[in-house]
Amino acid sequence: MPSRISQAVRVAVLADSDTRWKWGALTARRIAPEDRSVELSGFLLRGRATPTARQLAEVGADADALREVTGTAFLRALREESYDVVVLALVGGAAQAMLHGMAALGAERRPVVVTGYVGVVYEKLSDGLLLRHGADVVLANSRHDARRFRDVYEGVGADASSVTEAALPFLGGARYAPEEGRDTVVFAVQPSVPTSRADRTYLLRRLVGHARLHPRREVLLKLRSKVGEHTTHVEEFPYQRLAEKLPGGLPPNFRLVYGNMGEVLDRTDLLVTVSSTAALESLHRRIPTAILTDFGVREPLGNHHFIGSGCLASWDQLDSGYRPRPDAVWADRQGVVADGSYASAFDTARARVTTLLDQPELPAISPYYTATTAPGYLPGLLARHHLAIDGTPLSSRPPSDGGSAVRRAVREAVRGAARGAYRHGVQRVAPVIRRMGEL
Repeated sequence: MPSRISQAVRVAVLADSDTRWKWGALTARRIAPEDRSVELSGFLLRGRATPTARQLAEVGADADALREVTGTAFLRALREESYDVVVLALVGGAAQAMLHGMAALGAERRPVVVTGYVGVVYEKLSDGLLLRHGADVVLANSRHDARRFRDVYEGVGADASSVTEAALPFLGGARYAPEEGRDTVVFAVQPSVPTSRADRTYLLRRLVGHARLHPRREVLLKLRSKVGEHTTHVEEFPYQRLAEKLPGGLPPNFRLVYGNMGEVLDRTDLLVTVSSTAALESLHRRIPTAILTDFGVREPLGNHHFIGSGCLASWDQLDSGYRPRPDAVWADRQGVVADGSYASAFDTARARVTTLLDQPELPAISPYYTATTAPGYLPGLLARHHLAIDGTPLSSRPPSDGGSAVRRAVREAVRGAARGAYRHGVQRVAPVIRRMGEL
């Protein structure tokens, strides 16, 4: 039987947010065989965090085709269309559902399945990993993560051969070089860290205070999304709204900015964040980077991940001129390949995908969670994605021929309107109601 990599490699990426789409699309191109072209089809999983056109344009990851789907519609596309590789850029539960759904397709020749994490893995390590088990390749963004991932799988008696060390696919850019007359501090926000209005207002006040303390310094608040948009996490108290209510207004050297993170880093002299993955991008380029300790160094904040990095600092220290110096050993262990070896970071993953593609037949997808190993967990998880325990789609109505084309069009229009109303409720109305409840 001929190799599946004799022609262009057809890749399908299923993502559920703007950040995961960026990770999935860039990963797909980095792990594809170097001597083959890539035909990339993008699928956006319909939900509260489905990215807008503006968000997609901002992340800088393109596709040959892009469409919005439900989980069952994606599985139907896999049954009707031929793909060599599927990249699941999803939260753990959705990834597990798609793995079971793909296993139930029973295709004669199934695609290679790849999944992983979009950034720093600082919480729900075992839960997230076991939900991703069953993929052919589970990418780890660093040597540190690869070791942890294998320990979890081996600790529960699951096959750990899928764990493959790589790196974050969006690291890159020119190495930091100070410029005469430029002095720019960038604070990289996170949608859910910290979460409370008081804590987020505190950070905004400290950033604005820093701008007033250093009037010749440009201070930028790098935002992830506009009000009403969602990314990986829900942002109940957008900094844009908090900035509008800040007493005294904003100083002239302070600005709110959007755009691709890499482009912002091109003009950054100090990056400040609580625990954003942007810190790894910054460290990769050897830009001075500070991980805030103002709220403590705690697991819920994720900044505990940076213990040993040499980057921990408070606003008081930064106000006084302190600049952290990263620990080179820590950075190397965490996949920050600032030594110039980034070009080879995906060699192992690419070789594994190529080997799998070259096999005439792949073994059946076998997730760790089954009706036997997790009978109280898996059925509910699959049902949330409209799948039965055997991975087949749940039917909410009797089988039919679908009716006329007009009736199908009307039905789809009604469903589209309902989805729009739901998304508006989740993104706009619900946060307002929650804020009113706090008054």
